[in-house]
Amino acid sequence: MTDPVTLENPAEEQTLAAIDLGSNSFHMIVSRATNGRLAVVDRMKEMVQLGAGLDADRHITTAARTRAIACLERFGQRIRTLGPESVRAVGTNTLRVARNSDEFLSAAEEALGHPIEIISGIEEARLIYLGVAHSLDSDNQRRLVIDIGGGSTELVIGEGFTPLDMESLYMGCVAMMNRHFADGKISAKRFRRSEVTALQELERVQERFRRLGWQTAIGASGTIRAVAAVVREAGWSRRGITRDSLKKLTALVIDAGSVDQLNLPGLSRTRAPVFPGGVAVLSALFESLGIDELVVSDSALREGLLNDLLGRFMHHDVRTETVAALMNRYHVDREQARRVEDTVLSLLPQVTTAWSLPPTLSHELCSWAARLHEIGLDIAHSHYHKHGSYVLENADMPGFSRQEQRLLATLVRSHRRKFPVALFKTLPASARLVEHLAVLLRLAVLLHRSRSDVGKVTLTAGRRSLDVRFAPSWIEAHPLTQADLQEEAEFLAAAGFELRFPTPTLPV
Repeated sequence: MTDPVTLENPAEEQTLAAIDLGSNSFHMIVSRATNGRLAVVDRMKEMVQLGAGLDADRHITTAARTRAIACLERFGQRIRTLGPESVRAVGTNTLRVARNSDEFLSAAEEALGHPIEIISGIEEARLIYLGVAHSLDSDNQRRLVIDIGGGSTELVIGEGFTPLDMESLYMGCVAMMNRHFADGKISAKRFRRSEVTALQELERVQERFRRLGWQTAIGASGTIRAVAAVVREAGWSRRGITRDSLKKLTALVIDAGSVDQLNLPGLSRTRAPVFPGGVAVLSALFESLGIDELVVSDSALREGLLNDLLGRFMHHDVRTETVAALMNRYHVDREQARRVEDTVLSLLPQVTTAWSLPPTLSHELCSWAARLHEIGLDIAHSHYHKHGSYVLENADMPGFSRQEQRLLATLVRSHRRKFPVALFKTLPASARLVEHLAVLLRLAVLLHRSRSDVGKVTLTAGRRSLDVRFAPSWIEAHPLTQADLQEEAEFLAAAGFELRFPTPTLPV
């Protein structure tokens, strides 16, 4: 089977950028990659507080949107000269839950000048672990990695660069502030209630993580780094965050009585408004998981993004591994998947220009869809394209963004039977390329319905039409394919798409 293309020679110097649109802060890191090594050349960070900008109906407010767009315009100016393959921008919990995230993304991508992906909590956890792991010395120790964000907290246990268990929990510093300290007041009772809220969320993973165990606990990102700075300034801990130092800090936070009075050495004014919520989450983590000491890492999600992006340049794309794992899990007929993939990828270059298709994304989507189009057969033969689509849209798929999963699920859903015009209309305008890719996938699947190889197929594409030609006498020798093509032409005609192919003259 054909692997997704990489656009650059990995031995050449590349400038890569990673942008993390977090619930509290937006971060950007720019790095120079040479021979598989990364060297940071620039960092930018702004406290956008997107999570605090969600209204009661989970819509991003105008004020929060304005702050975010202004920040992304500044980030965009810095990376304007970089190609799309060199930038990866991701949104996390707030964009996962916001009901108007599609509308926001349209303006945000225009401001940044690059696509923005929304990633699942599990994918966020994987990338955080990858960033932390690459910052550590290679050893055989089992590690617990914790990242407290604005809207979610990610937990990972892993060894080396391999996560063994991952979890994303619906608790974060901004969410905890909104729930328990919205008016800025702090008391012992409020603080304990916030800890209990976090303990309830941790209850379902506590035993699992304790049983798996670890030798070293590592914390990453804003809240944990801020806590470490405060306890270090106070002289309570020299290396990281200890259980005793966290208890002393908790007492200080409660004694302050309000966010306005949090004048702690080492705590920045921009971090103070969400600090009590973050301390409460961290305190619950120490209690629930039995942590004695937490070492602090300077690397997190954005460094993980850079290393993941570098992996794609170095011909190691975790998405390829994810697709292979799904093929194994759902017992895919690999020979049939190969036939369909080879054919659809031979058809794609013939229509790329006429249909204005982005080459890399189109190649990837066609390849993945061809390999996975039959996974639903492992569930039931009836409506198997719908079963496969559901799996792909809802499964945890390492390396994939939510948008990529949605496009892939749409392709698999539309590879047979009636052409689902209404489904394509639900996609953002920038994703409508899937409708054209579906035509190619359907044709490739149709041609291999007998699960055998076909000869050369030549295409000529119009905006809403496709002429198909075969090797001499091939169509005459395959009357069932003729019937399938006729039925397919009827399916596509109902969607306003014309499929034309040679019809042999029947003997009189």
